[in-house]
Amino acid sequence: MLEVVGLRKSFGDTVAVKNASFSVEPGSCFGLLGPNGAGKTTVISILTGTLDADGGTVLLDGELVSVNNPAPKRKIGYVPQDLALYSEINAIDNLRFFGSLYGLVGQHLTNRIESCLELTGLKDRSNEPVANFSGGMKRRLNIAAALLHEPDLVILDEPTVGVDPQSRNAIFDALEVLNSKGKTIIYTTHYMEEVERLCQRVAIMDNGTVIAQESMSNIKRLMPAKNEVFVELVNPLSIPLDPIIGTISHHLDGTQLTLEVDDLTKDLPRALASLAQLGLQFASIRTQESSLEQVFLHLTGRSLRD
Repeated sequence: MLEVVGLRKSFGDTVAVKNASFSVEPGSCFGLLGPNGAGKTTVISILTGTLDADGGTVLLDGELVSVNNPAPKRKIGYVPQDLALYSEINAIDNLRFFGSLYGLVGQHLTNRIESCLELTGLKDRSNEPVANFSGGMKRRLNIAAALLHEPDLVILDEPTVGVDPQSRNAIFDALEVLNSKGKTIIYTTHYMEEVERLCQRVAIMDNGTVIAQESMSNIKRLMPAKNEVFVELVNPLSIPLDPIIGTISHHLDGTQLTLEVDDLTKDLPRALASLAQLGLQFASIRTQESSLEQVFLHLTGRSLRD
C-alpha cells in the first residue's frame, strides 16, 4: 500500500528527517509515534503531498507521492491536528463545501454526507451551527470531512487532542469500522493506549529517523524484560536481595517488591522459591506485561524534549 524509503528533509541547517523508512500494509492500522521534534509532522506533510522531500521516495500503490502529482493524493484522506471547519454554518454545509473540493456533486455528495455523519455519530446534530459543537464533536466532523471522497488511506494526526471520553470512543469506533472495511489508517498520537487498541503495527521515530518498526506483538520484545511482577510481602524485607534472586532486576519499596522478568515460566518460579526459602510470606502476586509506553521510553529516553 505505502512504501516510504530513505526520506530526508532539512529546513536550512535543521535536519528534520534523515533516512526514514517504513511500510504500511493495505487494510492495516499503523501507528506512527515519536517524541516532540522527532520529525513526525514533517513526514506526515510529505506523505500527504503537501511538502516535497529533499531525498527518498513515498509510493502509494506504486505511484510517487509529491506536491506536483495529484493522482495518488486523491486516494488520501487527511485529518489534521488543527481543526479546519467553518463555525458559523452547520455540519451539513461544512461537508457540502469540503465535498465540492473533491469534485463531489448532487445525490452522490448528499449520500456521502449522510454516511459520514452517521459513521461519526453526528447525524442528529447535522443542522446545528458548528459553533454549538463541543471540541469532541468538532474533531469528529473533521474526520467526516476527510472521508467524504472515500479515500483508501486515512492519515490522522493527533485526532483526540482535547476530546472528551465519549467522543474519543466514538472516534475509535468509527476508525475500527473503517479498518474492518479494508481502509488503511496511519495514526499519530501521544496516547499509547490508543495505539495499543487500534494499531496492528507501529513505527517509532526519534531524531528524524525510524528507530523501530514492528507488529504490536513484537514491539514489546525490544524491552530488556517483557514482564513486571509485583510481589506484596506480608512483612518488610531487611536483607540484601542480590544474592537471593541473582541477576533479576528488582526494586523494593516497603513491602512491595517489583521484579523485571523476561521468562515467567523459568525465571519467576526460581525467584519466588528463593524468597520462600527465607520464610517470607506473600500477601499477593500479580504480573503485568511491558506496555507500549515502557517500550517507547526505553527506546527514546525518559527526558521530555520540546
